[in-house]
Amino acid sequence: MPGKDIITMSVEELKRLNIIHKLQEKKISQQKASELLELCVRQVRRVLNRVIEEGDTGVIHKSRGKESNRKLLDSLKRRVLILYKNKYPDFGPTLANEKLEEIDGIKISTQTLRNWLIGEGLWEKTRKGKKHRRWRERKEYFGEMLQMDGSHHDWFEGRGPESVLMAYVDDATSNVYGKFYDYEGTFPAMDSFKGYAKQYGIAQSLYVDMHSTYKSTAKPTIEEELSNNKPMSQFERSMKELGVKVIHALSPQAKGRAERVFRTFQDRVIKEMRLKGISSKDEGNEFLKEYLPEYNKKFGFKPMKEENLHRPVEEGKDIEDILCIKTKRALAKDYTVAHNKKLYQILDKVTTKHVIVEERVDGSILIKHNGKNLKSFEITTRPVKKNQKIPCVYKSRQKYVPPKDHPWRKYSTSTQQRGHF
Repeated sequence: MPGKDIITMSVEELKRLNIIHKLQEKKISQQKASELLELCVRQVRRVLNRVIEEGDTGVIHKSRGKESNRKLLDSLKRRVLILYKNKYPDFGPTLANEKLEEIDGIKISTQTLRNWLIGEGLWEKTRKGKKHRRWRERKEYFGEMLQMDGSHHDWFEGRGPESVLMAYVDDATSNVYGKFYDYEGTFPAMDSFKGYAKQYGIAQSLYVDMHSTYKSTAKPTIEEELSNNKPMSQFERSMKELGVKVIHALSPQAKGRAERVFRTFQDRVIKEMRLKGISSKDEGNEFLKEYLPEYNKKFGFKPMKEENLHRPVEEGKDIEDILCIKTKRALAKDYTVAHNKKLYQILDKVTTKHVIVEERVDGSILIKHNGKNLKSFEITTRPVKKNQKIPCVYKSRQKYVPPKDHPWRKYSTSTQQRGHF
């Protein structure tokens, strides 16, 4: 039967299967697999045994397709938050939890209540003293974690406009990949990640700062609150689809390797580009293609473990379908879609109220429904409606000055002579 042996898996399950295969081949230890999968060693062994017994389908979660056990918890959360807002708005989590159990008969842990209140902005974490920072050991594998950041600087020393260097530093090897852009934003982040993935593959995790490109500043919608999800930036969403774990650093010092690379580059690379007379980002990017392999060879570190944890891009999957800005838009009854003050006409007949508009890095626009491209074109001029008033266009006139022998002047003069005014 056609399609009988096709297995449908999520990105997380494919990532888990990739790690389990490496564990089967004894390329990584159970302890390392436990860290990468964020599971205990016993659970890793269980998954491994399931894969050995059932094949690749052993990584698929057994509760898939079943009704969630969190439904009651979500309704309970809504009830608790309403009670807190109405009855205990100035109570601390510990006291509020005691009163919820004593008066309202609701028994939950204090930490659960604290997390719910912090998530709703009803409680703030207490400030603690300045922490002592200590050196963090490098990751063991190449591709296990990347430190990513953008450096705003006068990279061309006045010979060209100020630019941003988007750089990726591998935590295990200090291997550097970089590219110059006009600004630090969503498209530069996506384009630079695409360049890195094409050269090395998809890393396991990405360490970034709290820039709005990497962490959404939007407030959660009602649907997100009910599902206990946080709003994600477009970049976070694309990383989730690729199976890359995004870690947010709370301080620049946390991304020490990236910060040190920028200090080195602002000294060394600037001088190298000065000697070559490079004065634009395009010339700078061509220079980096030749310079970075030599730099990595000279200053890179040998990882503690030889295995490369980069994953190849899925076969048959276009990475540009993920690394783009996706926006949900309403489809009007006349099959038109409004986006960024522009109107698009859909030529395909589809039965839906919403479509997805994708803005690609190269500036192109694609409109999709259920993953299928819809034929469309931009409407540049709109027809005038029947009852629509056409605005009047007034032309300025030259002031008319009658000549001396004009009848008006003769009439005016004769009238004055007769004494009529």
